[in-house]
Amino acid sequence: MLKRYLIELGTGIDQHGQNPTAAAKRAVKDAISRSYLTGIREILGIQDFNQMVVKVKVAVPYPERVETEEVLAPIPFGNKELEVTEGGLVAEGMTMPELGDAGPEIIMANAAVTVWVEV
Repeated sequence: MLKRYLIELGTGIDQHGQNPTAAAKRAVKDAISRSYLTGIREILGIQDFNQMVVKVKVAVPYPERVETEEVLAPIPFGNKELEVTEGGLVAEGMTMPELGDAGPEIIMANAAVTVWVEV
């Protein structure tokens, strides 16, 4: 039976480029940067971290433009799943073509990363 081991939250922003995938990937990186899963090995005795199931839910503007593999790439182990929903935030910045901007939008994404283990 799978049980939740960890839930971590993160936020990611793409200030230039208007790329929801970049914002979502940064949100995932932010979430996992605060997690160290020592208990999986030391308490549960799981030696192969690929036995974990890692479910990621991301809320971001323009969810249809999100590239799944890129968003999940920062997660080094586990059977990974991604759910993308409409959300996040679009804020007005300024257009700087020299930084890749196509317009003034700043895109923000939120991520919830949940690690499940078999117990």
